[in-house]
Amino acid sequence: MDFLNARWENLIMANYAVPPTVLLPFLPKGVELDTFQGKAYVSLVGFMFKDTRLFKVPIPYLGTFEEINLRFYVVRKEGNETKRGVVFINETIPYKPVAWVANWLYKEHYISIPTKHQWLIKEHIKEISYQWEVGEEWYDMKVNASNKKQPMEVGSIEEYIFEHYYGYTKVNETTTQEYKVNHPRWETNKVKDYAINCDFGKMYGKAFEFLNYKEPDNVIMAEGSEVSVKWKRETI
Repeated sequence: MDFLNARWENLIMANYAVPPTVLLPFLPKGVELDTFQGKAYVSLVGFMFKDTRLFKVPIPYLGTFEEINLRFYVVRKEGNETKRGVVFINETIPYKPVAWVANWLYKEHYISIPTKHQWLIKEHIKEISYQWEVGEEWYDMKVNASNKKQPMEVGSIEEYIFEHYYGYTKVNETTTQEYKVNHPRWETNKVKDYAINCDFGKMYGKAFEFLNYKEPDNVIMAEGSEVSVKWKRETI
């Protein structure tokens, strides 16, 4: 049974190679870091969460919103199966009831603060930006990208970042929850230019403050699609 159905649209991922030691304190039990070409990555993500339904029932007034999150990449080996997933340091949305439900039901790491977005979509270009307010200061991430859709190349950074279909939540030092997100393989938009304005230390803690002084290794974008999340989560 699906717990959640929604559309995720115009996903921006600013990806930073980081020392693995930065991520180890956040690593849930039962998984290990996943790397790309020998590097561990953390991603600042912005996207639109649209037309959200819980058990296929629309959420009036609260079903469409911006989400900004910080995540990193892990892998779980279970028998002959390799599960590639993500761990969220934090997920930011504008609606307190939605954040409360996610945190209460699934021990997630949501916070609720003001957010907004701006989309300018023309025949050949997309100008996409997401903003969020911390205290009295607004942060943002924005891209100028091609409006032409293109498939992900096998072995590319886009494939590595987007093709993680499991989520892992660190409930405590001994308990991890696993869930699966279902969606088709996404098409991408080539990013031509970008700008990131974020105080990582203020948003995500001192461990990530060094990202304030580091340019992302790459910034990528996906069109997005319908997604679904199963109700049952496995405890590992």
